[in-house]
Amino acid sequence: MQLPVIQVDHVTHHFGKQIVLDNISMHIPQGSIYGFLGPNGAGKTTTLRLILGLLEKQNGSVFIFGKEFKSHRIAVLKKTGSLIEQPSLYLHLTAKENLEVFRLSYQCEKKRISEVLSIAGLVAATNKKVKAFSLGMKQRLALAIALLHDPELLILDEPTNGLDPNGIIETRDLIKQLNTEQGKTILVSSHLLSEIEKMATDVAIIHKGKILFAGELQELQKARSGHSFIEMEVDDTGKAMQVLTGRFSVQLINNKLSIGFENKEQVAIINAMLIQQEIKVYHLSVRQDDLENLFIQIISG
Repeated sequence: MQLPVIQVDHVTHHFGKQIVLDNISMHIPQGSIYGFLGPNGAGKTTTLRLILGLLEKQNGSVFIFGKEFKSHRIAVLKKTGSLIEQPSLYLHLTAKENLEVFRLSYQCEKKRISEVLSIAGLVAATNKKVKAFSLGMKQRLALAIALLHDPELLILDEPTNGLDPNGIIETRDLIKQLNTEQGKTILVSSHLLSEIEKMATDVAIIHKGKILFAGELQELQKARSGHSFIEMEVDDTGKAMQVLTGRFSVQLINNKLSIGFENKEQVAIINAMLIQQEIKVYHLSVRQDDLENLFIQIISG
């Protein structure tokens, strides 16, 4: 069995008396795009900083490429690229000059600069000063810097945060391209499930410092199959709630009834119960929870 590229086991971390991570474990398979999901403040950035050794680990173990990070730091970092929080760029320098600064640190060949500019879609901006870049272009340049030494593993913290829709699509497509065409394993954090669903193969959900789900994206998608509901518009929502409560799970959302059911026969029963009580049914539709709703259900317990 192939070892995971990143193995986090029973890690607990606290700032003062506040527990930020509570006994978390997750394994990132080789060749995956691993989506690390959670609301802002859930512990995503702290986890990524611990993995990269930017914070001193307090409890538990972290292995990258099968090696304990602290004792193999240089060897691990040579195979790892990262973008944590805001990209660190020299605004008065051009894209090419920024890359040259980091190339000297990484000791890469000069030809690598043109290669990563091409990968990031920034060839036309090679000699443009970074202060004139859009946020999306800055994000792509930061990714180009992370790719300079051709790492096997990329760790990206909220790479689409603050981008416009076009920038989000460009960044997402670049991540997928790096995975499918160059075989890179990518750990990417986000608070947006809809974004992760479009690119990830595996997912971990963290909330208040605890991992609530970890596994393949398909497992999470299967979990939604049992979450079907009826959405109804009626003339008297209060009376309808009274009629159905006790026999069915009923919620009022945006002045519409949301009613859980198990089979299509129950749909007919619900409709008949309301009509018998002289409640007018204006609209009825059967829907399935999307992953966003499932995500909200998971983090809300």
